[in-house]
Amino acid sequence: MRITRAGGGALISPAVTGPLIEAFTGRRRARARPPVALARLTAREREVFDLVVEGRTNTEIARMLSIAETTVKTHLGRVLDKLGLRDRVHAVMYAYENALVPPGTRR
Repeated sequence: MRITRAGGGALISPAVTGPLIEAFTGRRRARARPPVALARLTAREREVFDLVVEGRTNTEIARMLSIAETTVKTHLGRVLDKLGLRDRVHAVMYAYENALVPPGTRR
C-alpha cells in the first residue's frame, strides 16, 4: 500500500481504494437489517418504493404496475409519509443508507 502526502492530506493508492470500499460496504451489508418502518408499507407501497429507488418515473411505474399515475402518486405520498421522507431523492438515500440497495448496483 502506497500512501503519499499532498497538501497536508493523505492519499491512498487507487489499487487499495477499490478493495477498501468493497470491504467496508460488504461489512455494512452483512450487518444491516431492514428498518422496522418498512413493515408499515403495504405490498403495493413497497413495490412503488422499490421502483422509485430504481429511478423510475411515475409514468413508468404506472405502466409497469398497470395502475393510474394518480394512484402511483397516492402510494408514493403514503410511502414518504410512513417512512418520514421528504421526496424521491430522500427515498433513494434511505434505501442506500439502510442497505436496501447495494452500492454500485443497477437493476
